[in-house]
Amino acid sequence: MNGISPGETHAFLSLRWGNLSPSGEGGDAKCTFLVASRPSHCNVDRYCEKERMFCCAHLLTRGSSSQVRVVLGKQPGAGGTINTSRRVGVPFTATVRVFQSRRRVMEQTKDQFAEHMGMGGATEEEVKSTVQQYYGQELKTTEDLKTSACCTAKPPSPVVRDILKRVPDEVVAKYYGCGSPFPVGIGGLRVLDLGSGSGRDCYVCAGLVGESGSVVGVDMTREQLDVAEAYAETFCKETLGYAATNLRFVEGEIENLEKAGIEDNSIDLIISNCVVNLSPNKEAVLKEAYRVLAQGGEMFFSDVYCDRRLPAEARRHPVLVGECLGGALYEQDFLRLARSVGFTDPRMFAAPEVIEVKDTVLKDILGEATFYSITYRLFKLPGRLETLCEDYGQAARYKGTMEGAPHACVLDDHHVFETGKWYEVCGNTASMVGESWMGKHFEIIGDRSRHYGLFGGCGDAPSSTPKDAETGGGGCC
Repeated sequence: MNGISPGETHAFLSLRWGNLSPSGEGGDAKCTFLVASRPSHCNVDRYCEKERMFCCAHLLTRGSSSQVRVVLGKQPGAGGTINTSRRVGVPFTATVRVFQSRRRVMEQTKDQFAEHMGMGGATEEEVKSTVQQYYGQELKTTEDLKTSACCTAKPPSPVVRDILKRVPDEVVAKYYGCGSPFPVGIGGLRVLDLGSGSGRDCYVCAGLVGESGSVVGVDMTREQLDVAEAYAETFCKETLGYAATNLRFVEGEIENLEKAGIEDNSIDLIISNCVVNLSPNKEAVLKEAYRVLAQGGEMFFSDVYCDRRLPAEARRHPVLVGECLGGALYEQDFLRLARSVGFTDPRMFAAPEVIEVKDTVLKDILGEATFYSITYRLFKLPGRLETLCEDYGQAARYKGTMEGAPHACVLDDHHVFETGKWYEVCGNTASMVGESWMGKHFEIIGDRSRHYGLFGGCGDAPSSTPKDAETGGGGCC
């Protein structure tokens, strides 16, 4: 909306989709809305992944009421509109007439979404060839990089640093990651590294999972794999003192893990470090990740994102692609994509880190675009995660049993669980810490037998419950 008058505030619209009934050329679609005050949000777009339809809402808040205009479809002639006045915090259901068939809307939005996911007109084979050339032949060490995208800014945890000291020098020298995708407490897990490169992160995980765990790295660049494979056996047996090697590498493409021999439901933890952006088919990468993860498994990965959709020139520029910028997704497009393949509630692990572009020529191509290194957590908990934070009166307590985290466990950028302390949590958070691979380290009180509405305080730090663990309002997700 434009022309906000003095005394008027913006508002935030939370959407909960009901059943969409149109199956032919028309019909009604019911959506449940909740208007909640939140600064600096005026226009809100939501994409209904299940039905491949858009809903656009425009709000203007005056005091305790909000003027709401809802458009379903967000395609010319695709839907109708409603204008209504509702009190803040009061849910309401709106019925909107759909004039265009759902199939046509789905095809149009899918085409638009695919265009944003692409690499500026370059074919998949061209992109893969560019990446192989850049990482296999042009880059010799991290000193050859032209941006800070493929450099880790924050130091890893003490446990990880201790293992890194023992990783072979050549493996470390050819490392081009942007984060530290190592959750604590992963002893005994089956780990897969997507785009493992020289294998640095795999070597670290081999130490973290112990002899009872296993690590496999998948990469398509032969030169990188040669380095990774060269030291694997001696590192596991001599450096770590294991009886057998728990680390192996496979030549393959992360878009087709089945061809690389990774079976369904066979992995507990997927890591990846500044690699997904290099893929010309990111949807295939996330779908394959979801397929190979076991129930309760997780994709914990660092990658590069942008604050906008990049023009075609930037997306096909060989250096920008190689430096992990050309293929960087607009963050909101990534979130839509993750939800569409089954990762319903992506969680940001820590605050984003701004990436510096040093080269003046590259700066000119990118304009005002800003890039960030972000670590996300994507849990595979089918049927357990909802699109919004819902309140079931549950509470969670961390036992302090994860190696390297005796005092607290960090779930995401707004959930830090101190050892022994009860916290009110939404249903999604309860499932993440209680029903995933992390479950043995947490206690959960309550189930989903009774629902109390939306979980209050989303985005704030979790609030502590009384010592008797009786839960009330508050907390966060």
